[in-house]
Amino acid sequence: MPASPPSPAASRLRIVNWALWDWGSASFNAVIITFVFAPYLTKSVAATEEAGSSALGWSMAAAGFVIAVIAPAAGTRADAGGRHRLWLGVHTGIVVLTMFGLFFVRDSPDYLWLGLLLLAVGSVFFEFAEVSYNGIMVRITTPDNVGKVSGFGWGMGYVGGLVLLVILLVLVIQPEVGILGASDVDGLRFRIVAVLAAVWFAIFAIPVLFSAPGAKVKGTSGGHPIRAFVSDYAALVRRIVRMWKEEHQTLRFFIASAVFRDGLAAIFSFAGVLAAGSYGFSASEIIILGVAANVSAGAGAMIAGYFDDRLGPKPVIIAGLVIILVGGVPILFSADPTVFWVCALVLSFCVGPVQASSRSFLARITPPESAGENFGLYATTGRAVSFLGPAMFAASIMIFGFQRAGTLGILIVLLIGLILIIPVKPEAPRRSMQAQVENR
Repeated sequence: MPASPPSPAASRLRIVNWALWDWGSASFNAVIITFVFAPYLTKSVAATEEAGSSALGWSMAAAGFVIAVIAPAAGTRADAGGRHRLWLGVHTGIVVLTMFGLFFVRDSPDYLWLGLLLLAVGSVFFEFAEVSYNGIMVRITTPDNVGKVSGFGWGMGYVGGLVLLVILLVLVIQPEVGILGASDVDGLRFRIVAVLAAVWFAIFAIPVLFSAPGAKVKGTSGGHPIRAFVSDYAALVRRIVRMWKEEHQTLRFFIASAVFRDGLAAIFSFAGVLAAGSYGFSASEIIILGVAANVSAGAGAMIAGYFDDRLGPKPVIIAGLVIILVGGVPILFSADPTVFWVCALVLSFCVGPVQASSRSFLARITPPESAGENFGLYATTGRAVSFLGPAMFAASIMIFGFQRAGTLGILIVLLIGLILIIPVKPEAPRRSMQAQVENR
């Protein structure tokens, strides 16, 4: 006898528990990667800031290569027995352990390799965790609410990031001696931040691991793990070939979203660099900017979820990209910090909706049994062009000779993504899948 569907209250609880993972995961993205620990690594641990930044870039590039190679097959493994919850727990646990490990990274060049290794490993397994996390979303939503739920998750991530940043700013970063004896001796202040961020992630990741649905979709596959992995990858290659032949719209979406998502990532990656270098922001002011950006992006993601469900994800993506393109232009021509503040908040408000609707776009055209596979491809295509935004940022500065010109490079990447997404027909992939089912 098939299991009865969960009650509306149970469904809402599942969604909230699912979104709490996004809330907790901001401790890795906002605190470790963007605003606190990575800057500590390049400025205080490395012998020089230039050497540290270069080493960080290479380590993240290596992590991106690993993700691009392994993420699709990892998603297929999760699909094999409906094991998204299991693999979400395993991969999240590894990320949390790498964050705890950062406590041992003192402010000496001798510890740079350890910090870079932990950040790279954490980034790899965080991306794997997101593949399973997105796969769970397909199982707890319907076509009528997937946009709202995706936006809610993104919004929770941004709000969680800003809450944690405020807590750390007040209790650890600003005081001369913060909680747990946090001080500048041996970089203890930032090492304690890493531990608190790890605890934060661990606590808020627990609910989804107990409430997410688990269902055997394709049946578990046995055999040697390496042979199974190779088999999964071969099947994935056949999947891409099939997409090329039969699912043009889905393939076009993967390409377009890879380009504009890289541009969106570059906005956050270089916001702090621009704030410090072109507008003279202090370290505390950059963190405050990060808090404000998270508020703006979270509000935008949550508000846009309603429009996503009513109009579809594509109009939200296009509108968001257009506003970002227009809102980024003043940064090119003005050195006024007020102009930068306004533009940064406008861009942040639109980044959340574009990211959330991109995820819901894929969820709407993905059957549950292919969730891990498709979201693995989603991760892979995003990483495949991850060099584009940084390269265009650097090239624009080299050509025009001033730092704010780097914004032009990011805007060009976003414009290309906009041009690519406009002709994509979101209903075509779904009709294609339905036709395949009817022909079986």
